[in-house]
Amino acid sequence: MGASALGVGLGRRRRRRWFGVGAGVVGLLVVGAGVAGWVVYAKLDGNITPDEAAAAELARYAKERPTALVKDARNVLLIGSDSRAGDGNSEYGRDSGTERSDTTILLHLSAGRHSATAVSIPRDLMVDVPACRRPDGSRSAPTFAMFNYSFQTGGSACTIRTVEKLTDIRIDHHVVVDFHGFKKMVDALDGVEVCLKEPIRDKAAKLRLPAGRVTLDGEQALGYVRARKTLGDGSDTDRMDRQQRFLGALVNKAQSNDVLLNPVKLYPVLDAATSSLTTDPDLASLRGLYELVRGLRDIPTEQVRFLTVPRESYVYNANRDQLVEPAAEKLFERLRTDAPVSVTGKTPTEPGKPEKPGNSTSSESPDHDTYTSPSPSEPSFRGNTAGDHTCA
Repeated sequence: MGASALGVGLGRRRRRRWFGVGAGVVGLLVVGAGVAGWVVYAKLDGNITPDEAAAAELARYAKERPTALVKDARNVLLIGSDSRAGDGNSEYGRDSGTERSDTTILLHLSAGRHSATAVSIPRDLMVDVPACRRPDGSRSAPTFAMFNYSFQTGGSACTIRTVEKLTDIRIDHHVVVDFHGFKKMVDALDGVEVCLKEPIRDKAAKLRLPAGRVTLDGEQALGYVRARKTLGDGSDTDRMDRQQRFLGALVNKAQSNDVLLNPVKLYPVLDAATSSLTTDPDLASLRGLYELVRGLRDIPTEQVRFLTVPRESYVYNANRDQLVEPAAEKLFERLRTDAPVSVTGKTPTEPGKPEKPGNSTSSESPDHDTYTSPSPSEPSFRGNTAGDHTCA
C-alpha cells in the first residue's frame, strides 16, 4: 500500500526519491551504516528478525515455485501486519493468536535498478489459497477465499505462495511490518506531512484533522492509512492509493537533510526502522538489505510507479474483488519479464471499449481498475509515479 519536496535546494533530491516500506527503510539503513560506528552497526544489525519459519516452509515447496526469468531483477513482497501481539499492538484489539495483512505490496525492482514498480494487492481479492502450515503445526486445505486469508492462516509463507500462484512471479524477498513498528518509524521522523483536500472526522480511527497540509504523528498516520469507510469513497482501492501516497511522503521526509545529516535524529529512525522488520533470512542484516537496494537512489521519480492490480467487484459478492482479465495477466507478464510498466492517472478502459460512467482522474477510484493500450505492445495501467505531487 507522495508529498513533494519544496524549494530549489531539494529539487535534485526529489528526482532521486524512491518508494516503499522496504525500500524507504533500506535507504535509511544504507546511510546509517556509513555514518555509524561498529557498536551502533551491530545493534541495528541485530534488530532485524529473520523469518526462519517462512524460509523452511518455502523450501518444502521449492519444486512448485515459479522460476525467476530475469537475472538481477528482484520481487519483494511488503506485508503490513495487523497483529495485536507485541509491544503497543494490543490497544487495537484482542490478540486472537492470528494476524491479517492490512496491506500487501508487490515491489518489482528492475534489473540494473532503472525502475521500481509497486503493485498493491487488495485484501478482499478472491484467490486460490494453497494448503498452508498453520502456526500450531497443522495444515489447512486448499481453498478459494479472500487474499488476506492466506496471511491469517499461514503467515508470510502462505501469502508468498498465494501471490506466486496468482501471478506466476517468483518472490525473492519479503518484509513484514506491524502496527507498532510503523508508528515508531513515523514518530522517529517527527511526523510525516500529507495534504488533505477536506477535514477528516473519523471516530473509529481516532482522527480529527483539518484540511490542507498536516503533519501526522505515528498514531495519526496509522489511522490515516488504515481508515476505509469514512475516507474517500470507502473502497479498498481508495485506501491503497492513500497508503501509497503516504509512503512516498514518508520516504521524502526520511531523505531530507534535517534527518539524514543529523546523527541525533538519524539513530532513533534507524533503530525504529530495523526493529520493526521481519524479513527472509537473506535480508535480515544491514549487509543483506544494502546488497538488495544499492543503486536504487539513482532511480528518477518518474520511473517509480504505484498501481493496484486490475480488479473489479466479484461477480458473486459486490463486497469482494476479482481480477480484471486480460489486464491482470498483461501486468503480471510484464513484471515477470522485467518489461516497462506504464501508468496513467486516469482510470482507462480496454482498447475499443467506451469508458464506464464514473471513470475519474482522482484517487477516489470507481469500482473497476483495468487498462488501456497506447500501442499494441505497451499497455498502460491506472496509477501514479513518485514524481506526482500530493499537494498542488
